[in-house]
Amino acid sequence: MYPNGRPQYSGELPRSNQGGGNDGLGLGLLGVTGNQLVDAETYARIKAETLSSVRGTVQADILKEDQAQNTCIFSTEFALRMMGDIQQYFVEHKVRNFYSVSISGYHIAEAGANPISQLAFTLSNGFTIVEYYLARGMKIDDFAPNLSFFFSNGMDPEYTVIGRVARRIWARAMRERYGASARSQMMKYHIQTSGRSLHAQEIQFNDIRTTLQALYALFDNCNSLHTNAYDEAITTPTEESVRRAVAIQMIINKELGLNFNENPWQGSYIVEELTDLVEEAVYKEFEAISERGGVLGAMDTMYQRGKIQEESMYYEHKKHDGSLPLIGVNTFLPKDHGGEIATEIELIRSTEEEKGQQIANVQAFQKARNALAPAGETSHAHGTDSTDAPVTQVHDEHGLAYLQNTARDRKNVFAALMEAVKTHSLGQISHALYDVGGEYRRNM
Repeated sequence: MYPNGRPQYSGELPRSNQGGGNDGLGLGLLGVTGNQLVDAETYARIKAETLSSVRGTVQADILKEDQAQNTCIFSTEFALRMMGDIQQYFVEHKVRNFYSVSISGYHIAEAGANPISQLAFTLSNGFTIVEYYLARGMKIDDFAPNLSFFFSNGMDPEYTVIGRVARRIWARAMRERYGASARSQMMKYHIQTSGRSLHAQEIQFNDIRTTLQALYALFDNCNSLHTNAYDEAITTPTEESVRRAVAIQMIINKELGLNFNENPWQGSYIVEELTDLVEEAVYKEFEAISERGGVLGAMDTMYQRGKIQEESMYYEHKKHDGSLPLIGVNTFLPKDHGGEIATEIELIRSTEEEKGQQIANVQAFQKARNALAPAGETSHAHGTDSTDAPVTQVHDEHGLAYLQNTARDRKNVFAALMEAVKTHSLGQISHALYDVGGEYRRNM
């Protein structure tokens, strides 16, 4: 099927959790799409069954990218339309267990926002997405169950109640404003412990911070949880640090007796009081956003970005003047620390061989694709990536021209992407869509 080579798995095959070997069957299918292995009828049946049962999440939140994370590549309007295309595809193909967007506050917090701003901006982004999907003609109960949320848990007391406040506000809006069903009123959210709270100084202390943040999340009934590795302050996690991060969750879940009780803090004075105070503060921030024309209007004047930057500077100022005590960072310092990293750890970086292997994989993928192309269908006109391999339209519905025409005609771009990825690289697809969707330009 691939006479001129294909992507190859490099290195020793991983072992299974049971300690057995790996026969390489799945890894041997790198670069191969399902329609090349079975007949069209069988492929269509497997595809339909898979779509109806597949589980997972697409992050795909363009609003927080503009406000905080700075990894926008397409124009905001086009990116928002592609988000809608994903959800429209999910509705039409009965994809019920896969979240079409993870409405993310984590990156807003990592950029410097305090807990109130993180929660208010994230929820307001969520309501903006709801309004946009409704404007496209989708029904609330067809798409609301496919929305999920993603928050950061830092050390501040407000993080104790971030989930319960978010669920209260979301459920009330879904019920009273949109008339949504009980299932649509249920907010599903993921917590990741705060990467911003990890410090290079006394780096082993980071596991303590992560443990406390994990307790916040689990006692507040998050749906899923990511505990950071202690060395993420300066490097990609090692196997040892990841194992310790996983152990934090496992020890809480398997050994900590209080965690066996759902909502262990429910009814306590501080939790009830914090819930009301945080909710009130979030609604106050909603008003500030509404006064600026809603989320998109506020983005035009960079309101969210400006507020995040101000709060980040406030945090850094308190960190450096010592008014916000951070153990081992600005107080209770070890002797002879010199202001530098207090612990030597292994740094994990990709090798030149690993980088070269990835480039070779893309070239092998393109070579195999070209071998399948009917005579005369190889074109150098547009869309080459860093390997300078020609763009090949194996079938019309797989080609970049078809993808571009789909976007121009305002048809479903995600449906076309599902086909384009079978024959083209990410770089080629991105450059093709720049021409029809526009590249991102920040307002000044």
